[in-house]
Amino acid sequence: MRMIKTVYRVAKMDCPSEEILIRMKLEDFHIIKKLDFDIEKRKLTIFHSEMDPDIEVRLKELDLDSELEETKTIDWIEDRESEKSQSRLLWTVLIINFAFFTIEIIAGIVSRSMGLIADSLDMLADAFVYGLSLWAVGASVIRKKKVATLSGYFQMMLAVIGFIEIIRRFIGFEALPDFRAMIAVSFLALMANSICLYLLFKSKSRDAHMKASMIFTSNDVIINTGVILAGILVLVTNSRYPDLIVGAIVFLIVMKGALRILKLGK
Repeated sequence: MRMIKTVYRVAKMDCPSEEILIRMKLEDFHIIKKLDFDIEKRKLTIFHSEMDPDIEVRLKELDLDSELEETKTIDWIEDRESEKSQSRLLWTVLIINFAFFTIEIIAGIVSRSMGLIADSLDMLADAFVYGLSLWAVGASVIRKKKVATLSGYFQMMLAVIGFIEIIRRFIGFEALPDFRAMIAVSFLALMANSICLYLLFKSKSRDAHMKASMIFTSNDVIINTGVILAGILVLVTNSRYPDLIVGAIVFLIVMKGALRILKLGK
């Protein structure tokens, strides 16, 4: 089977949110058989059965600085079994992220740690991105945009509440967070994210949405390590400020993710 392969460089595509944005923008083109994303190289490869100038027009509308690099005709072999395997793996990663969101939010409230609470919301943000890309298969464009909008506003609301709480704790007289809970729970989250990262690497998939998942999970590992370090600093300095600083940084990451997800609803 002959197919057209078109490659675009998308300069502003640097996370899974842009991938979902592009998928939703192009999903009603029935001539498109597959989209491959390479987040690291900022490349989008489209496999389609015929030429349609509206594809490039849609990409330009996203304002992601997309530029056509190559178009050629190739032989095409569809691999449905690989897609099923990737879907199962992404469901596994989604479930682990949501489970640890629940664990960390409860532990953060009990231990009075803003670092743990912020980290839990980052896990929730990841679960939203994975869930949108998986759940949205077969759904209407309008429904996908509604889910994206609600998810984005929900995350933004949580981030704003988090910032307000951090400011209150900065100027107030709060008890020290439980550094033992911070270190223990973040270590468990670190192990969970490391397992996710291992599974993603083990899949040896070159598809960009899998690479994007690896990038997201790698960021989670860094954040988990930061909360562990904050717990150690709370112990050493006998101060609540390391926890608040790490919490503020993670809430900024959550807010950035919320803004990107809100783009999907436009």
